[in-house]
Amino acid sequence: DQRTYHGKGGETTRFHTVNVAQPVRFSRKCPTGWHHYEGTASCYRVYLNGENYWDAVQTCQRVNGSLATFTADQELRFILAQEWDLEEKTFVRQDQRRFWVGYQYVITNRNHSLEGHWEVAYKGSSEVFLPPDPKFVTAMSEKENVLCAQLQCFHFPTLRHHGLHSWYAENCYEKSSFLCKRSQTCVDIKDNIVDEGYYFTPKGNDPCLSCTCHNGEPEMCVAALCERPQGCQQYRKDPKECCKFTCLDP
Repeated sequence: DQRTYHGKGGETTRFHTVNVAQPVRFSRKCPTGWHHYEGTASCYRVYLNGENYWDAVQTCQRVNGSLATFTADQELRFILAQEWDLEEKTFVRQDQRRFWVGYQYVITNRNHSLEGHWEVAYKGSSEVFLPPDPKFVTAMSEKENVLCAQLQCFHFPTLRHHGLHSWYAENCYEKSSFLCKRSQTCVDIKDNIVDEGYYFTPKGNDPCLSCTCHNGEPEMCVAALCERPQGCQQYRKDPKECCKFTCLDP
């Protein structure tokens, strides 16, 4: 808008306002390649590089996460319903996907059949959903008392959306894809991860917004208003730089 105001003494002041701040709704963000679930305020990602269980643990830790565990059946259903970005090269049949997840099966009896129970791999984990009895595939030596969990989900949409899945107790040194889980985080307009307490411009349509990252969400946001470029009638705003314009005049 262009408005003219007459102040004291007859002086004239002109205001040119562009990019007026609008109410902004934020969705909780995850880094690129991660899927967000509102119910747990968490991000999830499948890694396709086949690694044994212990190497998968370290890979997840390097991205501030851990192998995924689930707090409720609803969270598991969310995981099963996702269409993960998977390549043709997989370690199992093309219609089935198996991922290391954060559980271990402790064997307590080897008589006529293997008996045991599931445990969360990390004692610091919060209250979690424990899997049902697993399937056993590979032959095990007498020395093995701990197996690692693989969650099998299906590639076909109809099977995926019905929540069909299986749990396997597998030799921990087998190589497999794996599912990491981490807390939601702030991501800026240029897709950089922002640490807690730092200022940043959130993803969205307003590059002139500055917020503080708090618990993975933008809070206490302040908007800048930009003066239109002088001597230019037609211009384009830069979508990622505040108060930066490109003049489109001939």
